[in-house]
Amino acid sequence: MKNPFGDQQVPGDYRNIKERLYKNVSVNINDKIFDMMIKAYENALNEENIVLSRPERKRLLSQISKMIMEDMLKKLN
Repeated sequence: MKNPFGDQQVPGDYRNIKERLYKNVSVNINDKIFDMMIKAYENALNEENIVLSRPERKRLLSQISKMIMEDMLKKLN
């Protein structure tokens, strides 16, 4: 279908728009957010002088990351 308003892509339905926006946004911020969380996590461990094994560090990072993401989702509501 040709867009009557010019050469831009036809927007499509909601799911199509949501998918395109998700891909665009996630490419730009996923790595940045992850890097910020790791840096903050490592800084907090160093400030607290906490020594953990690699599996413990990984497990704790996963748990804390989940908590942070849940807090971020609550702010949207």
